[in-house]
Amino acid sequence: MAQVAIVMGSDSDMPVMRGAAQMLDQFGISYEMNIISAHREPEIFFNYAKTAEERGVKVIIAGAGMAAHLPGMCAALFPLPVIGIPMHTTSLGGRDSLYSIVQMPSGIPVATVAIGGGKNAGILAAKILAVSDPSILEKLKAYSASMQAEVEAKDSRLQETGWKDY
Repeated sequence: MAQVAIVMGSDSDMPVMRGAAQMLDQFGISYEMNIISAHREPEIFFNYAKTAEERGVKVIIAGAGMAAHLPGMCAALFPLPVIGIPMHTTSLGGRDSLYSIVQMPSGIPVATVAIGGGKNAGILAAKILAVSDPSILEKLKAYSASMQAEVEAKDSRLQETGWKDY
């Protein structure tokens, strides 16, 4: 049973959504991944979002570009957390997607990460699940420690070799 649902409106979103899946894999969190268009197949989308809780989903990660209705509609139909990932667009660089997702009406919140922020969406989903799962919390702590060690190693290299050799 998937704890997280990753949904996108188009396969062109896959490079970004892959980042969320990779982070969930790293933390050992089960997920399902689907391409569903809220605009092109509304009945399928409504059924998907309305039945997600019954399927055991605890968090939805929804990526969308342009008008970006997918995350907001998920939040309107699914009673648990939704994380929106705005996609980069050619016309407005993703600002259209960002504004569409982050400016939800009162009562329909969507946690929103940066434009193209798939990796952070996966981490945020893990943090949400870690509230009630100590094993995920320990994996998150280990991940943070590894990031710290990586930065310290880079600084050590800089101190040893100087910036000209960097």
